[in-house]
Amino acid sequence: MKPGYFVTGTGTGVGKTLVSCALLHAFSASGKTTVGMKPVAAGCENGKWQDVELLTVASTMAAPQELVNPYALIPPIAPHIAAGRTDINIDINVIRQACLQLQQIADVMIVEGVGGFLVPLNDHQDSADMAKALGLPVILVVGMQLGCLNHALLTARTVRATGLPLAGWVANCIDPQMLALDENVLALEQRLACPLLGVLPFEQNPDARKLSALLDIAG
Repeated sequence: MKPGYFVTGTGTGVGKTLVSCALLHAFSASGKTTVGMKPVAAGCENGKWQDVELLTVASTMAAPQELVNPYALIPPIAPHIAAGRTDINIDINVIRQACLQLQQIADVMIVEGVGGFLVPLNDHQDSADMAKALGLPVILVVGMQLGCLNHALLTARTVRATGLPLAGWVANCIDPQMLALDENVLALEQRLACPLLGVLPFEQNPDARKLSALLDIAG
């Protein structure tokens, strides 16, 4: 099986897309071919799903849209609610089959999750079930803000409870006014028991390619 990673976050709006794109650029810079996947996207603007667009641009390999983004939902709300409003059933097996096909076209695949790790996808399954079905090591994006310690530790515990390895974590500074940033990063380094892949500074208009230089993917 080709190498790949499942990128999850401590919640919505913590920078999963930014980190996913930065990872794609980082692996590309190391000489790998790359492809990004967004199994479930919720939130359409002007007929486009921004997360999907950004992942596609950051990838070195082109792939059919139905593989990159099997489920494109218009309302920017929880995916199981958005899907239910349009009589769509999110089928994890469909996502898994798309993932397997994408793994054949690139050296490294980055799969960006939706919302947090336990966001419901349908009446019976959530994002954790999807990650488990894909069987990829997980990279955790921690949005550095007040409350992130609890969110990060709970998410890491949940990831490990699925049996998936936690390959590393990224500290993404989303609050420019956050107090004791360094101390919070250190507290998570001491407790998450997985590599810190990088600390991304707050930027009003972040450039994933530039920030990719701050990620350590050597391990």
